[in-house]
Amino acid sequence: MDARFLDIAEQLLLIEGELRTQGWWDDVPPSAEALSSVEPFSVDKLDFHQWLQWVFLVKMKQILEQDLPLPNASGILEMAEMVYADRPQESLGLRDALKKFDQLIVDAR
Repeated sequence: MDARFLDIAEQLLLIEGELRTQGWWDDVPPSAEALSSVEPFSVDKLDFHQWLQWVFLVKMKQILEQDLPLPNASGILEMAEMVYADRPQESLGLRDALKKFDQLIVDAR
């Protein structure tokens, strides 16, 4: 098991918590069509918070649970900064959690 798994699991919980705190957590999943997007961050079919909840968190949890290799790179913070440029204070906690996630991935290089 990768030594970062526990730290990453903690960051995923913090990301989920921030989504819930801001009211960006959905109880109903998007359609199968929306979830099948092949665009980066599913920008053609999902809002960024939906992508975080229904794609990113799900995939990262599968990686941890199945002891699969972690990604080689992560640039999620950059996307969050673009998406939430007009809401810097509101998104501060989420962006901080995503920054720490990105750093955990980069630290393995």
